[in-house]
This record gives sequence, structure tokens and C-alpha cells, in this order.
Amino acid sequence: MTADLQNTSSTEESSSGGLTSPPESDSPKEKKPSSSSGLKTHNQKGETKDLIKEFELSQQKDKVPEVYVGDTVKVGVRISEGNKERVQPYEGVVIAKRHGGINQTITVRRIFQGVGVERVFMVHSPQVASIKVERRGKVRRAKLFYLRERVGKATRVKQRFDR
Repeated sequence: MTADLQNTSSTEESSSGGLTSPPESDSPKEKKPSSSSGLKTHNQKGETKDLIKEFELSQQKDKVPEVYVGDTVKVGVRISEGNKERVQPYEGVVIAKRHGGINQTITVRRIFQGVGVERVFMVHSPQVASIKVERRGKVRRAKLFYLRERVGKATRVKQRFDR
């Protein structure tokens, strides 16, 4: 078996002329992308982020009321039926707020025909025509998911007068 190893090593040396070449690597230090290759450099990524921010700012609504968890709000939702478009109001208590900026959402809960209904609205969505705060609520939680288990008058939220 040692003879086989000696034979293979001698054939490798003879084929390369006795010199071994270093293994070729694909490290980014050695390869430099040409300007016509279409690869993004660090500068272009920064420009892409700027373009995304600029687009998001153009899509954000200017006049969005300050909505807090516990508030009773009336959200005007655009509904298109055929070629007609109308605004349908949806009134309920804000039980959660998520994210910020263009991705901001509010979860609104109301009781309809004895059944609790929750809808999540993207605040800056074109489908949301308007948001009007009907009543400020006094709560001490960031999320009011405990209202899901409550029934009847227990689902009421105290009114806040200082905001």
C-alpha cells in the first residue's frame, strides 16, 4: 500500500514539473468586478436604501391622527363593487398597534350581532380613506387582548379626558 502512495505522488510531481502550484481561491480580494459586470458595490446598496426610503415617504399619508391603544375609532374603508367605489365606516376599539412608519397597523375590535370581529388596518394603505378618533380610552396596557374573553359591559374601556 505504501508503494501505491509513492507511485501517485511521483506521478503528480512529474506532471507539474516537480513544482506544486497554490490552490486557486475564489476570494473577493483576488477578483475585482468590472464596472460592466452589473455587480452591486457598497455605494449602490446605499443608493437602493435611499430610493426605498424616498418611495416610502411618498406613499405615507400626511394627516394621520394620533391613535392610541384603547381609543374608539371610526375607520373609513374604501370598498369597490364593480365600477362603483364607496367608503364603509368600521367603528371599534383599538386593541393593538404594531410597527411604525409606512408599515404601521392598528387592530380594531367591535361586537357585531353578538360576535366579536377584529380587523387589522394598515394606517397608510390607500384602502383606508379616513381614521377618526371618536373617544379616548384610559388603559394601562400596550395590547388589550384580554378584551377577547370579556362579554357585554365588561368590554367597555374608561374614557380619558386629558389627551
